[in-house]
Amino acid sequence: MALYVVGDVHGFAAQATTALRDAGLIDEKGRWSGGQDKLWFLGDLTDRGPNGIAVIDLVRRLQREAAEAGGEVGCVIGNHDLLLMGSRYIPDSPVTDQRTIIQVWALNGGQEQDLSGLDDERAEWLAGLPAVALVEDHLLIHADTVGYLEFGQTIDEINETVRTFMREKDPSSFGVQTRLLFRRFDFLDAADGVANARKLLDTLGGKQIVHGHSTIPETFGVSPSAVDGPMVYAGGLVVATDTGLALGAPCVVIPLPLQ
Repeated sequence: MALYVVGDVHGFAAQATTALRDAGLIDEKGRWSGGQDKLWFLGDLTDRGPNGIAVIDLVRRLQREAAEAGGEVGCVIGNHDLLLMGSRYIPDSPVTDQRTIIQVWALNGGQEQDLSGLDDERAEWLAGLPAVALVEDHLLIHADTVGYLEFGQTIDEINETVRTFMREKDPSSFGVQTRLLFRRFDFLDAADGVANARKLLDTLGGKQIVHGHSTIPETFGVSPSAVDGPMVYAGGLVVATDTGLALGAPCVVIPLPLQ
């Protein structure tokens, strides 16, 4: 059994499908062929790319097929997924004093076809996703921030808090809570980054944080065309996986632990 992760797909369904096929996790017809392997997506399935709904449907289908084969497909919620949810149901929920959630969604690459395609069934699936998952000593999160600890002090508390506000869709608080998952770079500083990483790991468990959200090209100054894998940093405690598909980088299926 092997564990794989995929960073932010952002609606690039074709690229994700190709990467999964090349990794041997799906066959030529797009069906799960990973057996008992585990595959986790790290959020931001939607926005920016051409078909976020197709990405949602792909992950949902692979979840069912993998479970039938004794494997596992999971996904943590990303800030863009939350933006899409809020824009669909409570578009006027304030994110800042100046902007509502649908305004922030539009400014951050929101796609009308994703908004129109998000029906109640898909939204219910999104609302049930965890914000944090501990898989084989890897702490899987979307955003590179310790802001998750503002939702709770355990994985169960964090996930219940996020799922509750996603279910309740309170316009007075949904956008503000979503904003916590816009934070980034908490692990990047040479000294504070390691301390923040250790704080999150000591609190929630795991030996290594694996996140998406902040693209490798923009964070580490790498050309999108040169990205061919993750970036390990903060003394080896943190792995960045967002290759930057919207910037022209490839989708990469990342095996864990890194060899």
